[in-house]
Amino acid sequence: MGKIYPEGVGEVQEFIDMCDLAAGMSRQIPGQILPSERTEHVLLETWSPLGVTGIITAFNFPNAVAGWNSSVSLVCGNTQILKGAESASLTSIAIQKIFNDVFQSNGLGSITSLCQGTGEEVGERLIHDERVDLVSFTGSTAVGRHVQEVVGNRFGRSLLELGGNNAIVVMKDSDMEMALRSVLFAAVGTCGQRCTSLRRLLLHSSIHDDFLEKLAEKYEKVRIGDPTDEATLVGPLHTQAQVEQYVGVVERATGEGGKVVVGGDIVDPATLPEHLKEGNYVMPTIISISHDAPIVQEENFVPIMYVSKFETLEEAIEINNSVDQGLSSALFSKDMRDVFKWIGPNGSDTGIVNVNTSCSGAEIGGAFGGNKHTGGGRESGSDAWKQYMRRGTCTVNFGNDLPLAQGIDFS
Repeated sequence: MGKIYPEGVGEVQEFIDMCDLAAGMSRQIPGQILPSERTEHVLLETWSPLGVTGIITAFNFPNAVAGWNSSVSLVCGNTQILKGAESASLTSIAIQKIFNDVFQSNGLGSITSLCQGTGEEVGERLIHDERVDLVSFTGSTAVGRHVQEVVGNRFGRSLLELGGNNAIVVMKDSDMEMALRSVLFAAVGTCGQRCTSLRRLLLHSSIHDDFLEKLAEKYEKVRIGDPTDEATLVGPLHTQAQVEQYVGVVERATGEGGKVVVGGDIVDPATLPEHLKEGNYVMPTIISISHDAPIVQEENFVPIMYVSKFETLEEAIEINNSVDQGLSSALFSKDMRDVFKWIGPNGSDTGIVNVNTSCSGAEIGGAFGGNKHTGGGRESGSDAWKQYMRRGTCTVNFGNDLPLAQGIDFS
């Protein structure tokens, strides 16, 4: 999909790490024993396989998203159908081949299957099929809303990982070099095509000008080019349609009062080697704009970051929470009062709430996902496994009498 080589290797490693994590989970999926209000009774909590999991992945992480879902769902005892993004079909085919080799060599048969094709041909049939107990969908909020409506209408279960309009807040007491490095990676990594990519940078007014100047200098030094070249930090966008989207977003943002600080144009093909001239290369862009401009409220899957000022942490939190999406956010501060306000009940409302590190990416040990229009689903670690299982509460009477709950006498 245009990802630079180290990021591609990292995505494969993430699948491997998820398999290790899930293998450990399989030995410790818990169930509670609860006290009963009735004598000689006990309550047990049971977890059973849900059945069939349908996994629909996106182009930007076709390997990792399949890994987050497959590894956990499989150790929960489910079978699965994978439908990968059609523009990254070879990755999905390679994943399924590995599944086939591993399961067949262990005499397990067809636990997993691949049904590759377009959303209209395959995706629609998958989400409408009542035999599919859970649909895990990664993609846009608009399509995710449709998936939720269809699956919910048949009383199936959906796990949604949708858009992110992620922000980083930089306070005046921050470690500036750390913040600069984190912002650069979050905004330009994967050419801005991560669901956790940085879209909105909020700078305290006292550091705004200095921070932005230093950040612009770092942007100018980012090497754009062949994703297989070790020196490249930014590869191409996935499709020509995204290039057109990039151009359109720049035009809209400037039309809404934004000022391009750096970037703002496609890469001149004349500056690229011959074999890259037809590539989808654009310049990572910073636009200074009001935080409430209409364009800023949207997620656009291109390397464009909006920057604005704030005066107090309370104001920054309000701006952070003002958009529909709620995936990831980060605060840079050395003040513990700010830190605990940020992660507390009146702080950031995103599913991933970071401090002094990037908003982009996440470790597999925690549950990954967001709130509001991001969909509310959780994948990967922690107790995300619960979404792939059927829960039961079991009452066992090990006595000789039949007392009723709440002390009811029905004799």
